[in-house]
Amino acid sequence: MEAEDGDEHAALKRSTLTEKHAAAAHRRERIAVALLQACSGVFIVAIGLLIAYLTVEGTRLFFTDHKTVAEFLFSPTYSPETGQVGALPFIIGSLAITAFAVLVGGPFGVAVGVFFSELAPKPVAAMMKPAVEVLVGIPSVVYGWLGLTLLVPLIRAATHAPGFGLLAAGIVLSIMILPTVITLSEDALRAVPLTLREGSLALGATRWQTIRRVLLPAASSGLTVAVILGIARAIGETMAVQLVIGNSPTLPRGLLNSASALPTQIVMDMGGAATGSLLQHTLFSMALLLLLIAMALIVAVRFTLRSRA
Repeated sequence: MEAEDGDEHAALKRSTLTEKHAAAAHRRERIAVALLQACSGVFIVAIGLLIAYLTVEGTRLFFTDHKTVAEFLFSPTYSPETGQVGALPFIIGSLAITAFAVLVGGPFGVAVGVFFSELAPKPVAAMMKPAVEVLVGIPSVVYGWLGLTLLVPLIRAATHAPGFGLLAAGIVLSIMILPTVITLSEDALRAVPLTLREGSLALGATRWQTIRRVLLPAASSGLTVAVILGIARAIGETMAVQLVIGNSPTLPRGLLNSASALPTQIVMDMGGAATGSLLQHTLFSMALLLLLIAMALIVAVRFTLRSRA
């Protein structure tokens, strides 16, 4: 009888301890969830405040200084000292170097991604992938300095032009977007089901035919995302571009002409912009335009991924 009472007491004690442990676990879980929700809330509020602040300051050019959106976007003359706030030269400069970088670096990056995922021997891929990842960690100013000391003199010697301009900036950006495009392209190709490869080869297709007619179409959404993120990487680049583009606030007439871009012009003028001045309002409008471009690229990525699903 005493033994049975002892067993019941031990079982009750174990049950009580289990309930205490469960209650403690639930309490810790609630605390962790609350902390995560608080961090998410702080992040959302911070992003919202940043967008709101940039929107308010970026629209002062139109509501306070009474400049029109058409004048800001399409006027080729930039001279805030005389009331001219045309950002068209910088918009064209940004779009030109970004398009150059994507047209050159995009196909090259996709080709390297195909090589790593489908053609390269495993030892070669294992050796080259860390080298590509190292490129991501190189500061942009280093790319710009190498472009200034190596690329600009090379272009000057080959073309007898000053060397600074859209061509130099586009080449530097082409190199800078390669790690992003290569990595995402390889991931997109590796995500293609193995059965598609095996089925194509079983039907007698060569490896190249399999890559061109099966893998690339199947991974097209992922490859598109890789290129879009490459564009996002290029459109907001500042330091590397500033060192080689020439920083001329005029409409470029060709790849060898000096030009400027939205981020570089903001950096060039921000130090001399007095609070509440027309120049400051113009720079805020340029920053808002860059934000809108970045948001449009994010929407494009989400739309592409959704269509893939």
